[in-house]
Formats: sequence, C-alpha cells, structure tokens
Amino acid sequence: QVQLVESGGGLVQPGGSLRLSCAASGSIFGANAMGWYRQAPGKERDLVAFITTGGSTNYADSVRGRFTISRDNAKNTVYLQMNSLKPEDTAVYYCYAGFFRAPTYWGRGTQVTVSS
Repeated sequence: QVQLVESGGGLVQPGGSLRLSCAASGSIFGANAMGWYRQAPGKERDLVAFITTGGSTNYADSVRGRFTISRDNAKNTVYLQMNSLKPEDTAVYYCYAGFFRAPTYWGRGTQVTVSS
C-alpha cells in the first residue's frame, strides 16, 4: 500500500519561504514523476510542479522562478522550496506520484497560508 505523507506547511508572511516535503512509502509502481498540486478555497486543484525520476521539471507559470522542486530517489521523497511567497499562494498543497502530471497516488495535503 502506497502512502504519501506531506510535511512543512504553515503560516508565513508575504515574501517569506517554506519548504514542503513528501515521503512515499511502498512501491510506487508505474509512476515516473512526483509533484505537487494545490487547491485554494472555492477553486479547482491546479498543478504546481512535478519532477520525473530522470530529473526533468515542470512548473506552473504562476510559480516559475519562485518555487523549486527536487527529489531524492533513494528516499522516494520530493521537496518543494517556495520562496517569495504571495497571499495568492495560500492553498492546501497535495503531493502526488504518477505519470508526468497525471496523479496515481495522492497525499492528504498540507495547508500553506501566506498572510501578514
């Protein structure tokens, strides 16, 4: 059974930084990528970024240049370094494992709130 466990969310002031982590346990069979979606209240769940097992990355336009995704394949862990955070980054961030941007497995989510 695959479990994805996120950590690192919280409250931060605009302009601040947070680092999210997602550790996968179990065999992520068939998944070639891990990444993050986010969902703000009343909005759809949108892709933030993903990284393939080969290290290729993809970012949403809204976060490119501010967020950096990385992974440790040996630990089945993906990280999201978020800098220059804005109030509009406030959302629940969900980790996933899947095929490129298509999730097969989901984490439960971690809240990120950007507010002064």
